[in-house]
Amino acid sequence: MVRKYRERILEVYPDLSIAKCQPIDTGQNNDVLVINQSLVFRFPKYKVGIAHLQKETKILEYVQPLRSLPIPNPIYRSFDPLEVGKVFTGYRFLPGTPLWEESLTRIENDDVVQGLASQLAAFLLDLHSISTDSSDGFPHLEDSDPREEMYQLYHGIQTKLFPFMRKEAQEEVSVSFETFLNRDSSPTFRPALIHGDFGASNILWEPETCRISGIVDFGGSGLGDPAYDFAGLWASYGEAFLDRCVSLYPDGNEIADRARFYRSTFALQEALHGFDNGDKQAFENGIQAYR
Repeated sequence: MVRKYRERILEVYPDLSIAKCQPIDTGQNNDVLVINQSLVFRFPKYKVGIAHLQKETKILEYVQPLRSLPIPNPIYRSFDPLEVGKVFTGYRFLPGTPLWEESLTRIENDDVVQGLASQLAAFLLDLHSISTDSSDGFPHLEDSDPREEMYQLYHGIQTKLFPFMRKEAQEEVSVSFETFLNRDSSPTFRPALIHGDFGASNILWEPETCRISGIVDFGGSGLGDPAYDFAGLWASYGEAFLDRCVSLYPDGNEIADRARFYRSTFALQEALHGFDNGDKQAFENGIQAYR
Protein backbone atom coordinates (compact mmCIF):
# COMPACT_ATOMS: atom_id res chain seq x y z
CA MET A 1 0.00 0.00 0.00
CA VAL A 2 2.70 2.50 1.02
CA ARG A 3 4.74 1.90 -2.11
CA LYS A 4 1.71 2.31 -4.36
CA TYR A 5 0.70 5.59 -2.73
CA ARG A 6 4.27 6.89 -2.73
CA GLU A 7 4.52 6.24 -6.46
CA ARG A 8 1.21 8.01 -7.06
CA ILE A 9 2.30 11.10 -5.13
CA LEU A 10 5.55 11.30 -7.10
CA GLU A 11 3.67 10.79 -10.35
CA VAL A 12 1.67 13.97 -9.65
CA TYR A 13 4.43 15.88 -7.81
CA PRO A 14 7.73 14.61 -9.25
CA ASP A 15 9.72 17.40 -7.58
CA LEU A 16 8.58 16.41 -4.08
CA SER A 17 11.43 14.73 -2.20
CA ILE A 18 10.19 11.79 -0.11
CA ALA A 19 12.77 10.57 2.40
CA LYS A 20 10.32 8.87 4.77
CA CYS A 21 6.79 7.56 4.25
CA GLN A 22 4.90 6.32 7.31
CA PRO A 23 1.32 4.93 7.29
CA ILE A 24 -1.08 5.86 10.08
CA ASP A 25 -3.77 3.30 10.85
CA THR A 26 -6.46 5.64 12.16
CA GLY A 27 -8.73 6.39 9.20
CA GLN A 28 -12.07 4.64 8.73
CA ASN A 29 -12.62 6.18 5.31
CA ASN A 30 -9.08 7.08 4.21
CA ASP A 31 -5.61 5.59 4.18
CA VAL A 32 -3.33 8.16 5.78
CA LEU A 33 0.41 8.63 5.20
CA VAL A 34 2.86 10.98 6.89
CA ILE A 35 5.60 12.13 4.50
CA ASN A 36 8.95 13.34 5.83
CA GLN A 37 7.28 13.88 9.24
CA SER A 38 5.91 17.14 7.84
CA LEU A 39 3.14 16.36 5.34
CA VAL A 40 -0.08 14.34 5.70
CA PHE A 41 -1.59 12.64 2.62
CA ARG A 42 -5.04 11.03 2.58
CA PHE A 43 -6.24 8.49 0.01
CA PRO A 44 -9.95 7.51 0.01
CA LYS A 45 -10.49 3.79 0.61
CA TYR A 46 -13.85 3.66 -1.16
CA LYS A 47 -15.42 5.16 -4.29
CA VAL A 48 -17.90 7.16 -2.23
CA GLY A 49 -14.99 8.67 -0.33
CA ILE A 50 -13.76 10.43 -3.46
CA ALA A 51 -16.81 12.70 -3.60
CA HIS A 52 -16.47 13.30 0.14
CA LEU A 53 -12.83 14.34 -0.27
CA GLN A 54 -13.73 16.71 -3.12
CA LYS A 55 -16.37 18.33 -0.93
CA GLU A 56 -14.03 18.47 2.05
CA THR A 57 -11.34 20.19 -0.03
CA LYS A 58 -13.76 22.90 -1.17
CA ILE A 59 -14.96 23.47 2.39
CA LEU A 60 -11.41 23.70 3.78
CA GLU A 61 -10.49 26.25 1.15
CA TYR A 62 -13.52 28.35 2.07
CA VAL A 63 -13.06 28.32 5.84
CA GLN A 64 -9.25 28.83 5.92
CA PRO A 65 -9.42 32.53 6.84
CA LEU A 66 -12.50 32.18 9.04
CA ARG A 67 -11.49 29.70 11.74
CA SER A 68 -10.17 30.27 15.27
CA LEU A 69 -7.94 27.15 15.36
CA PRO A 70 -5.49 25.68 12.80
CA ILE A 71 -7.07 23.31 10.28
CA PRO A 72 -5.67 21.39 7.29
CA ASN A 73 -4.86 23.38 4.17
CA PRO A 74 -4.89 20.93 1.19
CA ILE A 75 -2.01 22.35 -0.83
CA TYR A 76 -1.42 18.99 -2.57
CA ARG A 77 -4.25 17.30 -4.44
CA SER A 78 -5.12 14.93 -7.26
CA PHE A 79 -8.65 14.41 -8.57
CA ASP A 80 -7.86 13.13 -12.06
CA PRO A 81 -8.67 10.35 -12.62
CA LEU A 82 -11.44 9.91 -10.03
CA GLU A 83 -10.28 6.45 -8.98
CA VAL A 84 -9.56 4.85 -5.61
CA GLY A 85 -5.79 4.74 -5.22
CA LYS A 86 -5.33 7.74 -7.51
CA VAL A 87 -7.23 10.47 -5.68
CA PHE A 88 -5.53 12.15 -2.74
CA THR A 89 -4.99 15.40 -0.88
CA GLY A 90 -2.02 16.49 1.20
CA TYR A 91 -1.45 19.21 3.79
CA ARG A 92 1.26 20.38 6.15
CA PHE A 93 1.39 18.40 9.39
CA LEU A 94 -0.41 20.14 12.23
CA PRO A 95 1.45 20.04 15.57
CA GLY A 96 -0.01 18.22 18.53
CA THR A 97 -1.44 14.85 19.45
CA PRO A 98 -5.06 13.66 19.75
CA LEU A 99 -6.73 14.75 22.96
CA TRP A 100 -7.83 11.32 24.17
CA GLU A 101 -10.22 11.01 27.09
CA GLU A 102 -7.47 9.57 29.32
CA SER A 103 -5.38 12.71 28.77
CA LEU A 104 -8.29 14.97 29.66
CA THR A 105 -9.18 13.07 32.82
CA ARG A 106 -5.57 13.26 34.05
CA ILE A 107 -5.70 17.07 34.11
CA GLU A 108 -6.21 18.12 37.73
CA ASN A 109 -6.34 21.88 37.19
CA ASP A 110 -9.97 22.85 36.63
CA ASP A 111 -8.97 26.12 34.94
CA VAL A 112 -7.02 24.16 32.32
CA VAL A 113 -10.00 21.90 31.57
CA GLN A 114 -12.24 24.95 31.34
CA GLY A 115 -9.76 26.56 28.96
CA LEU A 116 -9.89 23.54 26.65
CA ALA A 117 -13.70 23.61 26.72
CA SER A 118 -13.63 27.33 25.91
CA GLN A 119 -11.37 26.77 22.91
CA LEU A 120 -13.57 24.01 21.52
CA ALA A 121 -16.83 25.88 22.11
CA ALA A 122 -15.38 29.00 20.46
CA PHE A 123 -14.23 26.98 17.44
CA LEU A 124 -17.65 25.38 17.02
CA LEU A 125 -19.41 28.71 17.37
CA ASP A 126 -17.13 30.20 14.70
CA LEU A 127 -17.65 27.21 12.40
CA HIS A 128 -21.42 27.08 12.87
CA SER A 129 -21.67 30.84 12.29
CA ILE A 130 -19.87 30.85 8.94
CA SER A 131 -22.02 32.16 6.11
CA THR A 132 -23.34 29.35 3.92
CA ASP A 133 -24.66 31.76 1.29
CA SER A 134 -23.36 30.98 -2.18
CA SER A 135 -23.09 34.73 -2.83
CA ASP A 136 -20.35 34.80 -0.20
CA GLY A 137 -18.43 32.09 -2.01
CA PHE A 138 -19.66 29.09 -0.02
CA PRO A 139 -19.38 25.92 -2.16
CA HIS A 140 -22.58 24.34 -3.39
CA LEU A 141 -23.64 21.51 -1.07
CA GLU A 142 -26.74 19.37 -0.90
CA ASP A 143 -29.52 20.80 1.23
CA SER A 144 -29.55 19.33 4.72
CA ASP A 145 -32.57 17.73 6.35
CA PRO A 146 -31.36 16.12 9.61
CA ARG A 147 -34.78 14.54 10.23
CA GLU A 148 -34.75 12.86 6.81
CA GLU A 149 -31.14 11.76 7.32
CA MET A 150 -32.09 10.15 10.63
CA TYR A 151 -35.10 8.49 9.00
CA GLN A 152 -32.83 7.00 6.33
CA LEU A 153 -30.37 5.89 9.01
CA TYR A 154 -33.19 4.26 10.97
CA HIS A 155 -34.37 2.44 7.85
CA GLY A 156 -30.85 1.19 7.17
CA ILE A 157 -30.49 -0.03 10.75
CA GLN A 158 -33.83 -1.83 10.60
CA THR A 159 -33.20 -3.57 7.30
CA LYS A 160 -29.49 -4.35 7.65
CA LEU A 161 -28.59 -4.46 11.34
CA PHE A 162 -31.72 -5.65 13.16
CA PRO A 163 -31.09 -9.28 12.09
CA PHE A 164 -27.84 -9.17 14.09
CA MET A 165 -29.32 -7.48 17.18
CA ARG A 166 -31.05 -8.97 20.22
CA LYS A 167 -34.77 -8.23 20.58
CA GLU A 168 -34.45 -5.83 23.52
CA ALA A 169 -31.82 -3.79 21.67
CA GLN A 170 -34.08 -3.55 18.64
CA GLU A 171 -36.89 -2.22 20.83
CA GLU A 172 -34.66 0.33 22.54
CA VAL A 173 -33.35 1.64 19.23
CA SER A 174 -36.88 1.83 17.82
CA VAL A 175 -38.15 3.87 20.78
CA SER A 176 -35.18 6.24 20.56
CA PHE A 177 -35.53 6.88 16.82
CA GLU A 178 -39.32 7.13 16.81
CA THR A 179 -39.28 9.59 19.71
CA PHE A 180 -36.84 11.79 17.82
CA LEU A 181 -38.62 11.48 14.47
CA ASN A 182 -42.08 12.11 15.91
CA ARG A 183 -41.17 15.42 17.51
CA ASP A 184 -42.67 18.67 16.24
CA SER A 185 -41.61 18.76 12.60
CA SER A 186 -40.71 22.47 12.81
CA PRO A 187 -36.90 22.66 13.16
CA THR A 188 -35.68 24.57 16.21
CA PHE A 189 -32.30 25.30 14.65
CA ARG A 190 -30.83 26.66 11.44
CA PRO A 191 -28.72 24.15 9.49
CA ALA A 192 -25.10 25.25 9.72
CA LEU A 193 -21.69 24.17 8.51
CA ILE A 194 -20.65 21.39 10.89
CA HIS A 195 -17.45 19.37 11.30
CA GLY A 196 -19.34 16.07 11.32
CA ASP A 197 -16.79 13.97 13.23
CA PHE A 198 -15.84 16.18 16.16
CA GLY A 199 -14.28 13.57 18.41
CA ALA A 200 -11.02 12.91 20.22
CA SER A 201 -9.06 11.52 17.26
CA ASN A 202 -9.61 14.74 15.31
CA ILE A 203 -8.92 17.23 18.13
CA LEU A 204 -5.20 17.94 18.55
CA TRP A 205 -3.59 19.47 21.60
CA GLU A 206 -0.15 20.33 22.98
CA PRO A 207 0.30 18.59 26.38
CA GLU A 208 3.11 21.00 27.27
CA THR A 209 0.91 24.08 26.96
CA CYS A 210 -2.44 22.35 27.61
CA ARG A 211 -3.95 24.13 24.62
CA ILE A 212 -5.85 22.89 21.57
CA SER A 213 -3.46 23.09 18.59
CA GLY A 214 -5.66 22.09 15.66
CA ILE A 215 -8.73 20.33 14.26
CA VAL A 216 -8.38 17.72 11.49
CA ASP A 217 -10.48 15.43 9.26
CA PHE A 218 -13.33 17.45 7.80
CA GLY A 219 -14.46 14.47 5.71
CA GLY A 220 -17.89 14.49 7.37
CA SER A 221 -18.26 18.24 7.12
CA GLY A 222 -21.34 19.75 5.49
CA LEU A 223 -24.64 21.38 6.31
CA GLY A 224 -26.31 19.89 9.37
CA ASP A 225 -27.48 20.23 12.94
CA PRO A 226 -24.85 21.94 15.16
CA ALA A 227 -25.82 19.52 17.93
CA TYR A 228 -24.15 16.73 15.95
CA ASP A 229 -20.71 18.18 16.69
CA PHE A 230 -21.50 18.36 20.41
CA ALA A 231 -22.55 14.71 20.28
CA GLY A 232 -19.00 13.94 19.17
CA LEU A 233 -17.62 15.77 22.19
CA TRP A 234 -20.00 13.89 24.47
CA ALA A 235 -19.03 10.51 23.03
CA SER A 236 -15.34 11.30 23.44
CA TYR A 237 -15.20 13.06 26.81
CA GLY A 238 -18.41 12.40 28.71
CA GLU A 239 -21.38 14.46 29.84
CA ALA A 240 -19.54 16.63 32.38
CA PHE A 241 -17.18 18.02 29.76
CA LEU A 242 -20.06 18.46 27.32
CA ASP A 243 -21.85 20.56 29.95
CA ARG A 244 -18.84 22.87 30.12
CA CYS A 245 -18.90 23.33 26.36
CA VAL A 246 -22.63 23.87 25.87
CA SER A 247 -22.68 26.38 28.73
CA LEU A 248 -20.46 28.57 26.51
CA TYR A 249 -22.66 28.15 23.42
CA PRO A 250 -25.99 29.87 22.60
CA ASP A 251 -29.04 27.67 23.35
CA GLY A 252 -26.75 25.12 24.93
CA ASN A 253 -29.44 23.19 26.80
CA GLU A 254 -31.43 22.63 23.62
CA ILE A 255 -28.24 21.58 21.84
CA ALA A 256 -27.48 19.02 24.56
CA ASP A 257 -30.91 17.41 24.21
CA ARG A 258 -30.43 16.73 20.50
CA ALA A 259 -26.79 15.76 21.04
CA ARG A 260 -27.94 13.00 23.40
CA PHE A 261 -29.91 11.33 20.61
CA TYR A 262 -27.20 11.71 17.97
CA ARG A 263 -24.63 10.24 20.32
CA SER A 264 -26.80 7.13 20.75
CA THR A 265 -26.55 6.46 16.99
CA PHE A 266 -22.76 6.52 16.62
CA ALA A 267 -22.01 2.84 17.23
CA LEU A 268 -24.79 1.75 14.88
CA GLN A 269 -23.52 4.15 12.23
CA GLU A 270 -20.14 2.46 12.50
CA ALA A 271 -21.74 -0.98 12.18
CA LEU A 272 -23.74 0.17 9.15
CA HIS A 273 -20.61 1.58 7.55
CA GLY A 274 -18.91 -1.77 8.09
CA PHE A 275 -21.89 -3.64 6.63
CA ASP A 276 -22.08 -1.44 3.54
CA ASN A 277 -18.34 -1.42 2.82
CA GLY A 278 -17.34 -4.94 3.82
CA ASP A 279 -15.33 -3.66 6.79
CA LYS A 280 -15.68 -6.50 9.30
CA GLN A 281 -13.81 -4.71 12.08
CA ALA A 282 -16.02 -1.59 11.87
CA PHE A 283 -19.12 -3.79 11.81
CA GLU A 284 -18.07 -5.76 14.90
CA ASN A 285 -17.01 -2.63 16.77
CA GLY A 286 -20.39 -1.04 16.20
CA ILE A 287 -22.71 -4.01 16.65
CA GLN A 288 -21.10 -5.74 19.65
CA ALA A 289 -23.12 -3.91 22.33
CA TYR A 290 -26.40 -4.75 20.56
CA ARG A 291 -25.98 -8.49 19.98
